[in-house]
Amino acid sequence: MSASLPLPDFRHERVETVTGRRSGLFIAVALHSSVLGSALGGARLWTYPHWSDALGDALRLSAAMTLKNAAAGLDAGGGKSVIHLPAGTVLDAGRRRAAFLDLGDAVESLNGLYRTAEDVGSTTEDMLTVSERTNHVVGLPESGGGSGEPAGPTSLGVYEALRATLERVTGTGAVEGRRITISGMGQVGSRLAVRLSAEGANLTVTDVNPAKRDLALQLGADWVAPGEEHLVAADVFVPAGIGGLLTDEVIDALDARAVCGPANNPLAEHSGAERLARRGILYAPDFVVNAGGVIYLDLVAKQLAGREEIMGRVSAIGDTVRRIFDEAESRGVTPLEAAEGLAAERLRVGAATREHALA
Repeated sequence: MSASLPLPDFRHERVETVTGRRSGLFIAVALHSSVLGSALGGARLWTYPHWSDALGDALRLSAAMTLKNAAAGLDAGGGKSVIHLPAGTVLDAGRRRAAFLDLGDAVESLNGLYRTAEDVGSTTEDMLTVSERTNHVVGLPESGGGSGEPAGPTSLGVYEALRATLERVTGTGAVEGRRITISGMGQVGSRLAVRLSAEGANLTVTDVNPAKRDLALQLGADWVAPGEEHLVAADVFVPAGIGGLLTDEVIDALDARAVCGPANNPLAEHSGAERLARRGILYAPDFVVNAGGVIYLDLVAKQLAGREEIMGRVSAIGDTVRRIFDEAESRGVTPLEAAEGLAAERLRVGAATREHALA
């Protein structure tokens, strides 16, 4: 379950909230920006304390998608959708299908300004259900001719970002012998753990799902209880679960040289980036680190490149992280501020171009 966080400032182009007519579930579709093109961002199915927490997550995540897509050089805006599961709710197959049909209707109501995809709690098969109600969905199953699960490209991008981060704090991007803690063993975290283990990393992992402990044992990784992982000494701490993990209290106790992971919005407060910097902990901005999946989905959907070229774009995330670290050091700012500046410049150019076209 996600913790309650205050609602962010509202700077969105459009937000649709509905009670699904089939499922009865609260659904939020947040379009933050279409300055660079039709927005792209996944559909999250998750348990929240209250529907307003689901709405707040949609607002935060969609804003992060604007930054992510801009910094990745995509001609895509930022959006996100969230389906709220009240505490204790378990969906049977029929109600799950109903929820994603309802989501499809909500996405369709934005008339192509937003494209959805799988995300935490949803699958490519769920996206196939969404496609029955709208064409504005990507990441359909490969068996049906779609691009399939984007977790592989996402994990590749995180891996390259992690290597760039290791270079900065240890002098080499080599993984062997490095202490790496992964908080969250979902699709991306698990893939990353398998690769890092194969390359000789000393892993510590955790997840709210105790069944993930079996994978930890297979990999020879140490397992710690959720909520204690940040206390383990590490070269790199990898937040790979739900956002908001890095509260002020966690940052103050964090025993790591750097933070680099795929979780969206891992900082509970924007000021957490400065708090990390004051402690001498290097922060690789999440929306740069985790962009591999959206790069893959967008370029495949638009048929802009072959798979080899697309995966090359994903691997280049490591170079983007290096550039951001260099920019932050030269300007005397946090890497988060440097990354936001990179995205803001693309958005500024995009806004000027759109304004000229509409004149």
